[in-house]
Amino acid sequence: MSTSIFSLVGRRALITGSSQGIGCALAFGLANAGAELILNGRNATKLSNTASQLRDTGKIVHELPFDVTEHEGVHSAITTFEAEKGPIDILINNAGMQHRGPLEDFPAEAFERLLQTNIASVFHVGQACARHMIGRGKGKIINIASVQSALARPGIAPYTATKGAVTNLTKGMATDWAKYGLNCNAIAPGYFDTPLNAALVADPEFSSWLEKRTPAGRWGQVNELIGAAVFLASDGASFVNGHTLYVDGGITASL
Repeated sequence: MSTSIFSLVGRRALITGSSQGIGCALAFGLANAGAELILNGRNATKLSNTASQLRDTGKIVHELPFDVTEHEGVHSAITTFEAEKGPIDILINNAGMQHRGPLEDFPAEAFERLLQTNIASVFHVGQACARHMIGRGKGKIINIASVQSALARPGIAPYTATKGAVTNLTKGMATDWAKYGLNCNAIAPGYFDTPLNAALVADPEFSSWLEKRTPAGRWGQVNELIGAAVFLASDGASFVNGHTLYVDGGITASL
């Protein structure tokens, strides 16, 4: 089989939360597979820095700094972009946040922020892009879930709830939109060395526990998520729908 089935040449990809961490790595990965990029993030400076790095390698990059939690703003930004620049063929819903604390003392406002950033944003951006994709009869939506979609740890119950919701919303998207030619899937990373996990990476006790708990025996590196994203964004995944692909070093396979 030719590797051209995994080529993203001629496709345009929007990645939310793409100024750092997983989103940034996926942006470079999809660009190297041939995709034109649309970067999104709340911090305009970080976003511009990432865009500049990509442009320095000859990639075509757009910046679209809308707030993923604001329904009307999301729809307006995406509709305007499609009208002025052209179709968004691939969406990666990556924007997310974490807040740790015992559930009995968890602040209600932090819980609401998690709901809006980690799950409502997937609905807002997914719906806005899908409305255009449906008319074209094709499109790829990839939601970033988590190993916490299947497992829980102390102190992150609300985060776990949001990531469980991402996997089920992904199934719902596929159920509603596959008939229109859309492929809607999720990637569930295990424990990766990212800014979101910086405190855990720096904690020798946690890192020791993780290395023993994970069959691969180590933290994941963000570049190890690129293959999964390119696959799900490509024609190679044309009959994959509603699936959550765990990229976790085997942690969900082992007790």
